[in-house]
Amino acid sequence: MATNFYTETVTSVRHWTDTLFSFTTTRNPGFRFLSGQFTPLGIVVDGHPLVQGEQPLTKRASLCSAVHEEHLEFFLNKAESDELTETLHAMQEGAQVIVGGKPTGALTLNNLLPGAKQLYLFATTSGVAPLLSVIKDIDTYEFYDYIVLVHCARKLPELSFTEASVANLQNDDYFGEEVLKKLFFYPTVTRDSFHTTGRITTLLEAGKLEMDLGMPPLDIETDRVILCGNPDMVADVRKLIEARGFTEGNHAHQGHYLVESAL
Repeated sequence: MATNFYTETVTSVRHWTDTLFSFTTTRNPGFRFLSGQFTPLGIVVDGHPLVQGEQPLTKRASLCSAVHEEHLEFFLNKAESDELTETLHAMQEGAQVIVGGKPTGALTLNNLLPGAKQLYLFATTSGVAPLLSVIKDIDTYEFYDYIVLVHCARKLPELSFTEASVANLQNDDYFGEEVLKKLFFYPTVTRDSFHTTGRITTLLEAGKLEMDLGMPPLDIETDRVILCGNPDMVADVRKLIEARGFTEGNHAHQGHYLVESAL
């Protein structure tokens, strides 16, 4: 095994829909990451990592666990229909995975310009994974007065993992009270009957999101944005907020919004 991978044991698996599933693993004490990052993820089959050629077969998977937790958590979509994801989808508790030891990614708070009051997190389906890590970070609540997590899915069951994660966070002994004061969870669907329906761009263009939250329209003076999910959603929201003066941040320079282009 290459020295830049850790072998971890799967401690729980849960299937939220036919394609969406989450799992937790053990965490090597030497593994460090920042909220919002991703890492290469593979699986051990018959005692050996699944390989492609001479290298372990891996995929880039966002961490949705908190940086302080003793376990790692992932949320994946089998609809991507690749060999590795299919194998991960079928695994059970006790299986082993390999986790890359050098997480990376652009969706970290230090890539955003300071001085804003609100942080908006826009996600579709499994793109919510790194944003869940962000809302589990106490630093997020120290940097911003309010955090708005907008998760858009086609059908209601696809929101279940996010709903459970937010509920657990609200009951957290460490900073649950802070979460209740500052975190707004805004779920929306496009193909089911629900109290909020419509794509993220539709909600923004109509001003419904801000109206429902009692907040003014997105503004570079007060707001920061992180996007992750469907490429069409990302492209459309990017176009909308850039028209309002938002600039993209990355490792080289801070900006008003962030997009993960490496996933």
